[in-house]
Amino acid sequence: MVKKLKQMADKKTASAANLLDSQFASTVKDSAQQIWLAGLGAFSKAQEEGGKVFEALVKEGVTLQKKTQSVAEEKIGEVASKMSGMAGDVTAKAGQHWDKLESIFEERTARALGKLGVPSAKDVASLTKRIDELGAQLAKLSKGPATKAAPKTTAAKPSAKPAAKRAAPRKKV
Repeated sequence: MVKKLKQMADKKTASAANLLDSQFASTVKDSAQQIWLAGLGAFSKAQEEGGKVFEALVKEGVTLQKKTQSVAEEKIGEVASKMSGMAGDVTAKAGQHWDKLESIFEERTARALGKLGVPSAKDVASLTKRIDELGAQLAKLSKGPATKAAPKTTAAKPSAKPAAKRAAPRKKV
């Protein structure tokens, strides 16, 4: 009988343990289910909020890019204007030096040609003018009577020679 009682007690303990195990398993199962559902909810929220956060970050990036570009363009404009000013200064200085060099060259060339006896452009222009004047006088004299034309022609030739002599001193000046 003791054995029977012992078996009954073991059965009651086993059934109580089984009952306790099944309740514990059910509680663990319910907790696991709730944790799983909470994780799914968090994932869903993160997806919804993640898109919004991403869009906000993109907007901020666009704004920052625009600001950066405007600052960069402003700086480039400043540098370009400084470079333009510097180039203008250099060009002006170079032009002044070039003009000085050109005038020195022209002056020295004119002196060298003068020493060689080569007439200047002014001398040639005055001689050309004088030749034109003499040609006009000769044309007037040749229009007159035939008998008077011969003596005037001879008189005109000597007058041309003194004019040429006057031109020679101008060459030396």
